[in-house]
Amino acid sequence: MIKEFNTTGSCNPAMHYMVDTSKKLAQIEDFILRGKYFTINRARQFGKTTTMDLLFNRLSDRYLVVQISFEGAGEQYFRDEVTFCDRFKESIAKVLKYTPWQSERNLWISSVRTDSLDELSDSLTDFCMQIERPVLLMIDEVDKSSDNQLFLNFLGMLRNKYLERSRRGMTSTFHSVILAGVYDVKNLKIKLRPDEERKYNSPWNIAADFNVDMTFHPDEIITMLNEYEADYHIGMDKEFVSNEIYKYTSGYPFLVSKICELIDRKLEKDWSERGVQEAVKLMLNNTEPNTLFKSIGQNLLNNKDFNDFMRSVSFDSKEYPFSAIDPMIELGLTFSIIKIENNKVRIHNLIFEDLIYNFYVLEELRGKYTSLRQNSSVYIQNGKLNMPYVIERFQKLIHNEYRKEDNEFLERQGRLLFLCFLKPIVNGTGFYYVEPETRDGGRMDLVVSFGGEEFVIELKIWRGEKYEVEGKVQLAEYLKTRNLNEGYLVTFSFLKNKTVQEEPEWVEHDGKRIYEAVI
Repeated sequence: MIKEFNTTGSCNPAMHYMVDTSKKLAQIEDFILRGKYFTINRARQFGKTTTMDLLFNRLSDRYLVVQISFEGAGEQYFRDEVTFCDRFKESIAKVLKYTPWQSERNLWISSVRTDSLDELSDSLTDFCMQIERPVLLMIDEVDKSSDNQLFLNFLGMLRNKYLERSRRGMTSTFHSVILAGVYDVKNLKIKLRPDEERKYNSPWNIAADFNVDMTFHPDEIITMLNEYEADYHIGMDKEFVSNEIYKYTSGYPFLVSKICELIDRKLEKDWSERGVQEAVKLMLNNTEPNTLFKSIGQNLLNNKDFNDFMRSVSFDSKEYPFSAIDPMIELGLTFSIIKIENNKVRIHNLIFEDLIYNFYVLEELRGKYTSLRQNSSVYIQNGKLNMPYVIERFQKLIHNEYRKEDNEFLERQGRLLFLCFLKPIVNGTGFYYVEPETRDGGRMDLVVSFGGEEFVIELKIWRGEKYEVEGKVQLAEYLKTRNLNEGYLVTFSFLKNKTVQEEPEWVEHDGKRIYEAVI
């Protein structure tokens, strides 16, 4: 069978190129060996279901692994206790149908009583104590039912059985329980919409903290590329490509697989820096729509507070230290839109960063900044982007139309205005991203990829002559890291005594040519 990269549903090692996650699985198995009850809560398309399937295959020879899903359970599933207990009994029976341990299946069918949760609980105790193997319960998409009080009662039953183990022994109930979903059921008060705040606490407070890193690092991504290279003999620089994929994705599983899928299927197996960039461009230009991006957009639209928070993190470059009790940070981590790096909030990866910037840029272009819409053909000659002309026209537009605004407005919105101006020009052919290492309240390095060329633009707020020199130093150093000879410095000036440079000009600094414009 010819393998392929998979971005829909669970991955199968026999059918799909997959990252070797054996180290992560070993970490999760350690939780199970120690009899922990825990939750794997990660965002959509983060590999939860695939992980559960791999655990099932990995442990089925030593455990009775009961793997079920609440996907599509619906209200009928939780209509009343009898219905829920019957459905739960049937779910386990389906799992046991395919086990070679027929005695387990027969015992389950003959002994389980399901007229109430109490009866189900007693039946589970009897069953677990009579079979030879420890029982592992795994429930996927568990948060799909978290609105239901009966579900909470079910969690309470599992909690009670966990606590009873100290009295009756480990074999009296499930050896370990794994609940997988987006939301952590340890804290059911988290809601997408503020008006849906829940008023109860979860009984799942006995769960162990799950701290396994489920992102893919370069040394893990390369294991998937090794397998692909063995089949196709492309001659790719696997170490370089894995690091390049990680640069854009920060190891988000779906994004890693999607880039590989696009290179393999749509980009003529171009496993190079250009190929990775083109795959990213295809995703960001919506030529490859996906449910993950739609979900991020919905999360921003459905919660104004969260929307404002993400805008301040991105455009306003505000520094937020990590706080375990901040609801916006918690929500961002739940959706995996942000990550914590050096104890500070960061957007999870460059692709998400660009996606979020575009979200706000398009919002503004549809609103009050319609004058910033540009005809891209004016700036493109023979497939090449004339970046000096882009900056020159932007400077004139701001001077003519936006200088009437106060300085506070321009300082707050200057970078947004530039991206609103740039977006229609590069849209469909190129893309841009903000270099997170350089983004702060006064500086932002923008990297534009277009027509096989890279343009580095430093957007800087005027803080005086000293900082102007520093801007050139910083830009020159950054150009060195990217092996570029030319860069662009756009400075937003707000000081009344500062003479505004009428025309952009080329200057030399440390062997680099810098096109400088003062707005």
